[in-house]
Amino acid sequence: MFLVQYTGLNQLPFDPANNNEPLQFGSASGPLVTEGLLENGGESSKKRKRTNAPSADNSRTLNVDSTAMTLPMSDPTAWATAMNNLGMAPLGIAGQPILPDFDPALGMMTGIPPITPMMPGLGIVPPPIPPDMPVVKEIIHCKSCTLFPPNPNLPPPATRERPPGCKTVFVGGLPENGTEQIIVEVFEQCGEIIAIRKSKKNFCHIRFAEEYMVDKALYLSGYRIRLGSSTDKKDTGRLHVDFAQARDDLYEWECKQRMLAREERHRRRMEEERLRPPSPPPVVHYSDHECSVVAEKLKDDSKFSEAVQTLLTWIERGEVNRRSANNFYSMIQSANSHVRRLVNEKAAHEKDMEEAKEKFKQALSGILIQFEQIVAVYHSASKQKAWDHFTKAQRKNISVWCKQAEEIRNIHNDELMGIRREEEMEMSDDEIEETTETKETEESALVSQAEALKEENDSLRWQLDAYRNEVELLKQEQGKALREDDPNKEQQLKLLQQALQGMQQHLLKVQEEYKRKEAELEKIKDDKLQVEKMLENLKEKIYREMTAKEDRKRELTDYQKNENCASRMCASSQDSDYPLEKTLNSSPIKSEREALLVGIISTFLHVHPFGASIEYICSYLHRLDNKICTSDVECLMSRLQHTFKQEMTGVGASLEKRWKFCGFEGLKLT
Repeated sequence: MFLVQYTGLNQLPFDPANNNEPLQFGSASGPLVTEGLLENGGESSKKRKRTNAPSADNSRTLNVDSTAMTLPMSDPTAWATAMNNLGMAPLGIAGQPILPDFDPALGMMTGIPPITPMMPGLGIVPPPIPPDMPVVKEIIHCKSCTLFPPNPNLPPPATRERPPGCKTVFVGGLPENGTEQIIVEVFEQCGEIIAIRKSKKNFCHIRFAEEYMVDKALYLSGYRIRLGSSTDKKDTGRLHVDFAQARDDLYEWECKQRMLAREERHRRRMEEERLRPPSPPPVVHYSDHECSVVAEKLKDDSKFSEAVQTLLTWIERGEVNRRSANNFYSMIQSANSHVRRLVNEKAAHEKDMEEAKEKFKQALSGILIQFEQIVAVYHSASKQKAWDHFTKAQRKNISVWCKQAEEIRNIHNDELMGIRREEEMEMSDDEIEETTETKETEESALVSQAEALKEENDSLRWQLDAYRNEVELLKQEQGKALREDDPNKEQQLKLLQQALQGMQQHLLKVQEEYKRKEAELEKIKDDKLQVEKMLENLKEKIYREMTAKEDRKRELTDYQKNENCASRMCASSQDSDYPLEKTLNSSPIKSEREALLVGIISTFLHVHPFGASIEYICSYLHRLDNKICTSDVECLMSRLQHTFKQEMTGVGASLEKRWKFCGFEGLKLT
């Protein structure tokens, strides 16, 4: 037996050789001395003695728990490492130093960094715990009971799927003598308890204030509980903690989710309102002053879009009337004057784009030329004359570079060819469009011309009305003013009258052309209807001829079949002893088709001994031939009374007519 005493350190609650957790230091309330038995085999002592006694120099001592600090003597390096990290000289059991190279002035081993307050394991900055590290459970002491941890080698206790918003746990395996006070004492360490519902069958439900407290309560699953120091079976039990589904938890979770959803909707709405573009300013109402302002803006290129929007709004509102028509016409004319500017701008942009394309093609062709030169250098270097003087690594690099350069050259070449192909496609598309326009049918051309003439007629009519309004206004102004003061107005009036006459003549020509085109269109429609009628008549004639040919073929086949049957019957009558002329004349089967039907129906009804309805029989026959008629089948079966018979089956509403096969009975009767 040896007495191990270390001074100047706090208690170590675990074995540093077997435990990978960081060291946790706490202040001791007084000096502690621990004695333990250490055997030579490295086994832990069976007796443990703990006393509080002051040391000779009144210094703090280390309380070494023999059960927690089991260290085999065959491996002293781990113990020496732990002592060295604590800044102490590593000593053996008898007090001799284990490592001779320990430097007491430095307080560390050679090759190990000195201890610092920020090192993990000192409780100041805890190191990160790996997720696969097993959790070591310890004994939990309460006032009225003690909780013993489960065997760490056993698998963790199974739990059900966690319900949403779970704050309630199921606790089973309670002692029979356990009270609600003991349950509160054990589980109040996990968090605030709102309610406990205890059952008489050694289980209860506990509802906590927060969800994370449930995870703490699940940590106690598998612990063995003992009330006081009693070993009675009624005072012990094994706790099983699991998730429980409660309506209150689900209701609170749903309320929380709805609140979060409302917050999210509010946040999205605020974000949409923030990102929404501002609404355009309201358009002012029409007046003479505003009309003059908009007319000036229409002449300015920078304010043209705003002025056009105002003009469009006024026209859609219906501000155009007899009095304001001239003003609107002048504004529309000003808007029309920008068409040429826009066309010129488009042409300039297209020209810039063509120049940029041409520059890009030239640059790309120059790059391709340089790539060709580089590839030519690689190919010349790959020839036998120069290739033999390079090393193996140099040859490999040259071949790799050559392949890369060829790939890049091919890519750029394909790109250039694609650009040229697109240009050719654009040119061909233009040609195709021209050819398709020339190949349009006369009917579609006439229809489009008629529609264009209608639109032109309407526009000319509107222009004529506008000219008439202008003429009337000019006449009114001319009557008010003197002719001597206004010579220019007379000239304008003459010009307008001449323009009006020209417009009228042009309108008459357009109307005559429109009528002529309409007459041609109606004529073409009539011709089309006649051609369609002729096609329908031809189709009907062809169909009649085809049906007549099919009928003739059927008649020929039936006639041949009848002749064959008659020849067979004659041969059979000559061979037989008794004449059968009467029976042949009165035979119910008139053709070979009916004989085949009789055979098929007989086989079908023989398989169905309880009979079958005429619809069922015909549905089977339709699989063989769709042209079979139900009435013909029923008439044939009614003629053969010795082969088929009809019976009524069922009672009341389920009464049904069924046909049965009676050929064997008819054979006996005949």
